[in-house]
Amino acid sequence: MAHEFHLPDVGEGLVEAVISSWYVEVGGKVGLDEPLVEVETDKAVIDIPSPFEGVLLHRGGEDGDTVEVESLLAVIGEPGERWQEAPARTLPEVDERSAPVVGVLPGAESGVPRRPLALPLVRRLAEELGVDIAAISGTGPLGRITESDVRAAASTRPTVRVPMSRLRRTISESLSRSWREIPHVTTYGHADSDALMAHRERLGKPPVEALLIARLVPVLVRFPGFNGAVEGDEILERRFYDIGFAVDTPEGLMVAVVRDADTLSVDELAGEVRRLAAGARARKLQVDELRGQTFTVSNIGAVGGGRGTPIIPYGTSAILSVGRSRSRAVVRGDAIVIARQFPLSLSYDHRLIDGAEGRRFMAAVIGALEG
Repeated sequence: MAHEFHLPDVGEGLVEAVISSWYVEVGGKVGLDEPLVEVETDKAVIDIPSPFEGVLLHRGGEDGDTVEVESLLAVIGEPGERWQEAPARTLPEVDERSAPVVGVLPGAESGVPRRPLALPLVRRLAEELGVDIAAISGTGPLGRITESDVRAAASTRPTVRVPMSRLRRTISESLSRSWREIPHVTTYGHADSDALMAHRERLGKPPVEALLIARLVPVLVRFPGFNGAVEGDEILERRFYDIGFAVDTPEGLMVAVVRDADTLSVDELAGEVRRLAAGARARKLQVDELRGQTFTVSNIGAVGGGRGTPIIPYGTSAILSVGRSRSRAVVRGDAIVIARQFPLSLSYDHRLIDGAEGRRFMAAVIGALEG
């Protein structure tokens, strides 16, 4: 008996996924819970196991295809069994030279705005090239706009529309929501970097993020608002410390999450940061390893960054950006000295945290990093 397998929701709120690769060809055998197909979701690449044992009779998409949740992903049955998909309706191919025109026909009532005459495929091309089709004079029959007209209009100022990747769309939607709903305040500071960097040398150069997390957790314990969040008319006071850190990947910025960071030693933090960073770059992390942080630190110094205005991840109240250590003139007492310092940028939710508390937190962070 053939069993239809529909794409499950492998992550909270998932609506679709892109097929990366199949582990089984049509006609091939697959065991129960054996890997069947690899799919790419908004943030992760996930193996989906087979819920049945048998022979793969049908694949609901090929590499690169987008499959919606609950749509048919695969059909698994017995050896020699056949499964026939219901035939889809097909439309005859249309020749542009003889095709009917999409638009207002000649002789339409006067006074009614005329829509440019063009085939749907020509309109789609104009959209992809960023051409205003209403500004083109068509050279085709009855003034119809042709593909050549669109390409000629684009040649003077070509524009190529590149679709966003799934990850980039997710980043865009998440940051837009945070910016719309959270009243951001950003405050700045500097922390001497010599003590922390010397400590890093003594430990064998673990990731800077591990040292930052180790020194930030005690500060978050003292300032619980920065580890919390606003939810409706309530404040979430989190008594656990799942610290997110930014990872620069070829597909875009991702935030990996170190769970229960307060229970880990520096060595354990270093190992977890390395594991999560490598997994994020390879798109092999599980969904739960890429969400749910209570506070975020972004080491933009790793890519040469200085100060910035970091956007607070939705569902949290603050983010700290640490820039590259550089020498700068500093006034100490009555003297000007040269010191190497980290530039710090702290954004926080002004609904939950007042400016004075923001400055106190920043002072505590500076003390922790310099200690």
